[in-house]
Amino acid sequence: MINKEFITRLAIDALRENESLFLIDVKISKSMDITVVIDGDEGVDLEEIIRISRAIEHAEGMDRETEDFSLEVTTPGIDAPLCKARQYIKNIGRTLNVIMTDGKEYEGEIVDAGEESVSIEWVTREAKPVGKGKINVTHNATLLYSDIKKATIVIKF
Repeated sequence: MINKEFITRLAIDALRENESLFLIDVKISKSMDITVVIDGDEGVDLEEIIRISRAIEHAEGMDRETEDFSLEVTTPGIDAPLCKARQYIKNIGRTLNVIMTDGKEYEGEIVDAGEESVSIEWVTREAKPVGKGKINVTHNATLLYSDIKKATIVIKF
């Protein structure tokens, strides 16, 4: 029987051949449209998407004669929120927009990321403590993933 746990197990097995790849999500609609979302530390090339798709589709238990399904193996879109620590790590040096569960919002460059948190840095122009004019002030924040409601990479052209 095809269910989320079964597809997740097949996807993880297929991903073991390339340790730089990791699973983001598995979705199955009521009409048996299966979507497997993967990412990679250095991105994901088309050959890997094809390999993983074939590994899942041709696995034991995936029988089109008993169950009608469609399968899509894809990567997260450029504007998709980050949801795994490895995604934060691979994006060190890029600008991150974060909305926290308490409503606070941050935008800054990812300077460090680990298994529990991400550290960002940003610069603001603020009035000088003494005299006229403004100075650049660097701010830092370490944000726990558990406190992040939504985090997306800011795309700059």
